[in-house]
Amino acid sequence: MSPPTGASRFDPNFTQHCLDTIGPKVGPRERQVFSALIRHIHDFAREVELTVDEWMLGVHFVNTIGQISDSKRNEAHRISDVLGLESLVDEIAHKLMIEGNLNPTSSSILGPFWSPNAPFRELGGSIIQDPAPLGHPALMHGKVTDLVTGKGIPNAVFDIWQASANGKYDFQDPENQTDNNLRGKFRTDANGEYNFYCLKPTAYSLPTDGPAGVLLNALDRHPMRPAHIHLMASYAGSRLISHDDYIPVTTQIFPKDDPYLSTDTVFAVKDDLVVDFKPRENDPKAKLDLEYNVFLAPKGYAKGVTSTPQPKIDAINGVDGNY
Repeated sequence: MSPPTGASRFDPNFTQHCLDTIGPKVGPRERQVFSALIRHIHDFAREVELTVDEWMLGVHFVNTIGQISDSKRNEAHRISDVLGLESLVDEIAHKLMIEGNLNPTSSSILGPFWSPNAPFRELGGSIIQDPAPLGHPALMHGKVTDLVTGKGIPNAVFDIWQASANGKYDFQDPENQTDNNLRGKFRTDANGEYNFYCLKPTAYSLPTDGPAGVLLNALDRHPMRPAHIHLMASYAGSRLISHDDYIPVTTQIFPKDDPYLSTDTVFAVKDDLVVDFKPRENDPKAKLDLEYNVFLAPKGYAKGVTSTPQPKIDAINGVDGNY
């Protein structure tokens, strides 16, 4: 008789015993999440027959994530991105929104660099506070539109942040950037339109001096993110329309000429988020122009609003959706 192999060689009751020790005060959702996590971790260890040395290496690796993190560096968030987990959670969270016939602007991951302290700026203003000799200023403009009615949404809030031309965000680069450089919030006008000056974004490497770099090296992967601009569009509310009438979107947009679109190290690129920077003439502030229109879905629209023709999002934004 041949010896047992794989999972059959191990105690078949061990995982269930661990699950049975979860106490009665644990809520239904917490019980579901922790139970699934324990089951999958145990199944992983059995599948690969994890050695004691490998387990301890993993323990030390998790410890280093906490040791390098501080108020300005969220290494656990970065590890989550490198593993594709944040992009997967984002897809799960927005799955309902794409099940209807009307597709709002695609979401993408928040990333670790958003700040709640970005100032409100005037339409037509600039988020470029500090010189960026290698940067290419651009006028970014467009419209925030109700997905169902096709009408512009006045007083929508457009929150934007990006790295400078050296690939660093403001708080990573205090020698060259002041607080809130390349960050800002704007309110759309009565027609739902916005415009401001920013930089054409630059590709950059994730920091590789910590656990994320160790993980990428172990996986034989590059650390590069394609050039991108982060944005968050939401509705601020008015006397006629409440704040809760629209589903906000957090996303990123990517120049179509970037070489890392298909190998983004955090897996955040989607076809309709690829944009085209075009030449701009007769503007002393910018030689590039970017039109980007955002489509917000009213809350509850996926429950049956299917009669309105879908806006041509890719055509309006000037790209064909292909890499």
